Amino acid sequence: MASSLTCTGVVWALLSFLCAATSCVGFFMPYWLLGSQLEKSVSFGTFRRCSYPVRDESRQTTVMVEQCGRYASFQAIPSAEWRICTVVTGLGCGLLLLVALTALMGCCVSELISRTVGRVAGGIQFLGG
Repeated sequence: MASSLTCTGVVWALLSFLCAATSCVGFFMPYWLLGSQLEKSVSFGTFRRCSYPVRDESRQTTVMVEQCGRYASFQAIPSAEWRICTVVTGLGCGLLLLVALTALMGCCVSELISRTVGRVAGGIQFLGG
């Protein structure tokens, strides 16, 4: 199969994919902030959390749920700033992944990526970053 990319373009495509994969894994992992609460280790990311407190209405106490999971809803994310971070980071990861997959396809398909398309992809990567 012929490629529409130069040697530099192939390196760009591989590094783009590596960067996009790393960004997506970081976005999905709940280990952005680490700490402790009620003598338990806790951590959370933009939309996932591990070992979080829940109010037990029957006993009128707060208990720790020792498992990882997503927030129940978008509104359950602690603050408006954190919700904005979730949306912006998710969109950035999506843009990075779109460009990286297009670049990888350019390694296999001839005439897929021209100089103009490469420049536009670089601009999209800049926005995604």
